[in-house]
Amino acid sequence: MIQLHYFPSNASMAPHIVLEEIGQPFELKQVDRANNGHKSAEYLKLNPNGLIPVLVDGDMVLYETAAILLHLADTHPAAGLLPALGTAERAQAYKWLIWLTNTLQPALIAYFYPDRWVKAGNTEGAAEVQAAAEARVVELLAQVEAQLASHGGPWLLGADYSAADAMAFMLCRWTRGFASRPARDFPLIGAYLQRMLARPALQRMLATEALPQPWV
Repeated sequence: MIQLHYFPSNASMAPHIVLEEIGQPFELKQVDRANNGHKSAEYLKLNPNGLIPVLVDGDMVLYETAAILLHLADTHPAAGLLPALGTAERAQAYKWLIWLTNTLQPALIAYFYPDRWVKAGNTEGAAEVQAAAEARVVELLAQVEAQLASHGGPWLLGADYSAADAMAFMLCRWTRGFASRPARDFPLIGAYLQRMLARPALQRMLATEALPQPWV
């Protein structure tokens, strides 16, 4: 049985959503992040970077959220979580998944952990990093808004729900505490997030992770 090492509301949320969408049995193993369980010797054997999530599928151990999403979509084709292989639509799915993990997510990490980019104790510098990161994220959210406007469909790629939607929801959710413009304040993204919240798979994930409102 597939096993997902997770922590509520962390980067494991997107794979958790996709596993719920697939509808096959899986096991959740919560990492004791509050006590640095993700830095333990046992966990580092699974992911030497000490980051969440990790997916264990038989003898295979896989980390990196986007890689996990692609693997789950490829190994469960009946769920229809990616366009057909070799199509232009599939290429666009790759583009958006990589953009989400490689462009939007790093800006969010800088927002949440600004002290990583300054010397220890430099609170003023950390505040500047956080403000700059928030502004950058808002700029990037405008690209998501433009993508939704470009096709008029209900989901990130258009008419069909995909694994990219799980990733997009997770990252948009992370902006809910922004003082400037959280994702929900963009008209099309706001409506998109409500459509995501209406999906039974996503509701199951929220209930299992016991996440309080506001969800976005």
